[in-house]
Amino acid sequence: MTSFWTGERVRLRGIEPDDWAAFMRFATDEERLGDLLQPPRSAEGYRVWAREQAGVQPGGDCFQLAIEAVDTGEIVGTVGSHLADPRAGWFEYGVTIGADHWRKGYAAEAVVLLLRFMFAERRYHRCQARILAHNEASLSLHRRLGFTEEGRLRDHVFFAGRHHDLVMMGMLADEFAQLHSMSGL
Repeated sequence: MTSFWTGERVRLRGIEPDDWAAFMRFATDEERLGDLLQPPRSAEGYRVWAREQAGVQPGGDCFQLAIEAVDTGEIVGTVGSHLADPRAGWFEYGVTIGADHWRKGYAAEAVVLLLRFMFAERRYHRCQARILAHNEASLSLHRRLGFTEEGRLRDHVFFAGRHHDLVMMGMLADEFAQLHSMSGL
């Protein structure tokens, strides 16, 4: 029997204290991509954050997981739900893949594993993602997965000295079920 959290290329797992260096690289990659501009954090700051994440008890609908390559055991990214409204039945998620692991299918598989859990096990009805309009790779990924562009918030995000559009993408549970197997085993 295969784990619900393991696909052909990736395994989703909890964050371990030793993952701090990978998350530090992911933050640098996001900044280079133009998706995030935050003040620099120290290596110790990442160590503390990773230790805290490793101690988080599972059970809620907002969580972050490490994406590990099945063939190498290397952490290649992160995926998680960061906003959820169980009463209304929607959640929002995000995915990040390290630059040296782009275009290998890791993000798509990790997202499908996460959505399968949230739709089938947590019984959410709707998923949404916010994507900066200039991030064509992420927009393309979401379209391939079956997300629909639901709107564009013009000049909604400010970073790197100017405003940027934010694209709202969404998928309903029945749309996911039509495109992707709801069985993880």
